[in-house]
Amino acid sequence: MRLLVIYQGEYGRRHLENIARHAPADWAVESWRAPLVLPPVIDYPEEFLPDHLPAADLLLSLGENPGVAELLPEMVRRTGASAVIAPADNNAWLPRGLANQLRKWLGNLGVSVACPRPFCSLTETSSGLRSEQEPVTDPRIAAFARHFGRPAFEITVDPETRHVAAVQVLRDASCGCARFVAEHLVGLSVDEAVEQAGLLHHHYPCQASMEKDPVFHDTLMHVSGNLLKDEVARHVRPYQRILQFTPPGRVS
Repeated sequence: MRLLVIYQGEYGRRHLENIARHAPADWAVESWRAPLVLPPVIDYPEEFLPDHLPAADLLLSLGENPGVAELLPEMVRRTGASAVIAPADNNAWLPRGLANQLRKWLGNLGVSVACPRPFCSLTETSSGLRSEQEPVTDPRIAAFARHFGRPAFEITVDPETRHVAAVQVLRDASCGCARFVAEHLVGLSVDEAVEQAGLLHHHYPCQASMEKDPVFHDTLMHVSGNLLKDEVARHVRPYQRILQFTPPGRVS
């Protein structure tokens, strides 16, 4: 697969470096750095694009400015891409209204698009969460999500010590956070693994927004962290001890 990553700053650079480092050997990963400053409305996208862009099957848009989304239809025309992933880890970078408009623009070109909010909600079959969840039907988006998106682990627990013995990353977060967390879970007790996974997620650090999201009633960083913690909990829960609750004044 030919993947073109569009980025602007440190957020996108981290994703790009992790993807390039861990992408399958048969992927060709190219990148283009968009201008850091773009006007509120872009009438002539060609004024902000280079003369040449590499051919691509899939565009990954990691802009930190809404103007990047306005460049995508012209970028699709120039690269021949048939699918786009435009995640929203910060609502200011890709507001929901603009994401809907992007779907219409690209839909008119016959191009599939996924706008996972947050990025690490993407899987091979779905994008987004709760009321915003949409099916993934495009094979190129699914191929990307097989390797990068919602964290997925295979966790081995020593049943005698109840400690994490090994963690295999089946699907990393695009930014590399899941791989980082996996490396630090080994050796932990199952009783502390979930909490520590949440702390490690924040300390990586996760770059999703700390602004409260109106749909989730929580920050996208916390939503992202909960996705990772839920995945760890799914594996260690069978080994956790059930704590007995003793009401006040009662001796067990």
